[in-house]
Formats: sequence, structure tokens, C-alpha cells
Amino acid sequence: MDIAIIIIISLLFDGLLTNYLPFLVGDLSLFTPLLTLTTIFIIYPFFHKKENKYYIIAFLVGLVYDLFYTNLLFYNAILFLIIAVITKLLYKNFEISYIKLLLYIPLIITIYESIQALILLIFSIVPITLTKLGYKIIHSLLLNIIYGELLFFINNKLKKKRKISIN
Repeated sequence: MDIAIIIIISLLFDGLLTNYLPFLVGDLSLFTPLLTLTTIFIIYPFFHKKENKYYIIAFLVGLVYDLFYTNLLFYNAILFLIIAVITKLLYKNFEISYIKLLLYIPLIITIYESIQALILLIFSIVPITLTKLGYKIIHSLLLNIIYGELLFFINNKLKKKRKISIN
């Protein structure tokens, strides 16, 4: 139940913040929200030894994200599933801490934005350059790192309450 609330809050924050913060190229915002993507990364410990359920949740959250925000059915569902696989690999091979989140969240955002840019480039949907890609990545880091750190703190409190271990 805690996970559902966290996911719903992140979906709502994504919607609210994209309505009130400028996010187009050339806008002066350092707060492009990808909070749902950050949430997919942070909630993994709740699904330790239940990876299939985690993948299903990530896919469904991506599907809801598609329905509410992008109108591209299965686009973000597949991207969130890819991020879930990468998240599992990171959690299995590295220790996740408050300091290391400063590296992992930008890594997840970079991978997500790079895959999106590659898809846009392959299908010639929108002209994309490395400058535009770098702009999107850099301008989404500050808000998402702050949200990730806060969510990681809450997640650790919930894990202790439930006595969940990722080892």
C-alpha cells in the first residue's frame, strides 16, 4: 500500500510540475520533472526477491504515465521496464546510499533521455542534437536528485518499519 501511494504522488507531482514549470528548450528552468522515473528507481528494495512483480509495476506505471502525459501507448511503459532492469542491476551490483544517489539518479535520467533521443533520431520524429539532449538531462537533474534523496529517506524509514533488507 505504501508503494502505491508513493507512485500515485509521483505521478501527480509530475503532472502538476509540468503544468507550472517551463520545460521547453530555451526556458530558464532547472526543474524538469522526471519524478516517476526516479520513483521507479527508489522503490526497488520493496520488491527484493520479487523482481517479476517489480517489472510488472514498472510497466504498468509507464503505461499510466503514457495514458496521462504522452498519449503514446506502450512507449514509456517499455522505457520504464528498461529502467527497471537497469535498476535491478544497479541494486544487485552496487550499494545504494544517499551519496551514491547523486551518481545513480543522473545515470538513470541520462539513460532514459538517451534512449528517448535515440528513438526520436531513428524514426526522424523530431530533430535532436547532442546539445538538446544535454540540455534536457542537465535541466532535469536538480529537482529529481532532491526528490530522489527525499524519497530514499522515506523509503529507508518504511523499510525499517517493515524490516525489509536488500541483502
